Amino acid sequence: MNIRQQFFKHIAQTSPEPIGLDMVKAEGIYMFDVDGKKYIDGISGFSVANIGHSHPKIVEAVQTQAAAYMHLIVYGEFIEQPQVAYAKLLTDHLPENLNSVYFTNSGAEAVEGAMKLAKRVTNRSKIICFNQSYHGSTQGALSLMGSEYWRQAYRPLLPDVYHYNFNSDEAFEAIDNTTACVILEPVQAEAGILKANAKWLSSIREKCNQHCTLLIFDEIQTGFGRTGSLWAFEQLNVIPDVLLLGKALGGGMPLGAFISSQKMMSTLSYNPVLGHITTFGGHPVSCAAGKAALEVLLENNWINEIKQKEKILQEKLNHSKIKNVNIAGLWAAVELESFEVVKSVAKICIQKGLITDWFLFADSSLRIAPPLIITIEELNLVCEIVIKSIDEFYKA
Repeated sequence: MNIRQQFFKHIAQTSPEPIGLDMVKAEGIYMFDVDGKKYIDGISGFSVANIGHSHPKIVEAVQTQAAAYMHLIVYGEFIEQPQVAYAKLLTDHLPENLNSVYFTNSGAEAVEGAMKLAKRVTNRSKIICFNQSYHGSTQGALSLMGSEYWRQAYRPLLPDVYHYNFNSDEAFEAIDNTTACVILEPVQAEAGILKANAKWLSSIREKCNQHCTLLIFDEIQTGFGRTGSLWAFEQLNVIPDVLLLGKALGGGMPLGAFISSQKMMSTLSYNPVLGHITTFGGHPVSCAAGKAALEVLLENNWINEIKQKEKILQEKLNHSKIKNVNIAGLWAAVELESFEVVKSVAKICIQKGLITDWFLFADSSLRIAPPLIITIEELNLVCEIVIKSIDEFYKA
């Protein structure tokens, strides 16, 4: 039995058609398969590899920390230097009210922790979230999922969760003194890169303030420079009460976090004690990797180059068969005729050495989100491959 057969027999599958490439190495913006073929990672491992794969400083940090110690005890009991150092670095680059970090294993777990925090702080249960939002697949996060297609098979889910259209007046009007929190993405990722209206978001912030409701921003995909600033909320001039991070947070290692004020976070430590607990959350190796990745990002000029790269996407993703292009920084949703067309074009892109994909709630759009380190020449090549792949599909 070859490895492909073993993959399908022994690895639980998430879809009937996985990409199924046998990769043996990844470095920078490239991945290499077992036959030596090179591919541009056009989606950054779904926003995980923001500064590319296997950066030497991240590899060194992982090796050094693994040699010192890995798991010691359940999260929060011992002082673990990698956790403390990374939390300090993160909060140094966040607003004053976001000064306490709870590390988790993933973005979905960060969402779960934030929901508990909101209920604990407000003593309320009502949660407002949005159609076409994606916050993870665990039961609580799934309750927030902005599509009944993914929710329907797993009911009953959490009660008192209400979905509204993004940027809608109805969502604003629904916030009242029974609302624990409003949770949203400053840029809706899986909806095909839909930006929050700045004026609407400011109004949501004011209404939350009026009713002592927590405003939670999910920046699991937008965080760490993807949209042209370290955090997307910086461009909107609205500060959340809770910030959710994941994906790029671990520099390629599994890591998530929810971040709030020390005062709010303290409510999870009493009545009951251990109000939120995790065994492997904030794993020291993951924290060491994440800190190294953020340091590398801050030391370089990649975020300042995003606007220039955004302009390239705007100019080069131009074809008669492209219906629309949504762009936020180095992040594009290229709308084609249908999901079937997107699937076919994505397969041609892979044949030409570019890994791309689609969006959960916008499956007629092709996802373009390469690592921030991509050069101008390499980004032009990405756009060229996309256009040639569209051409090839329609000429077939």
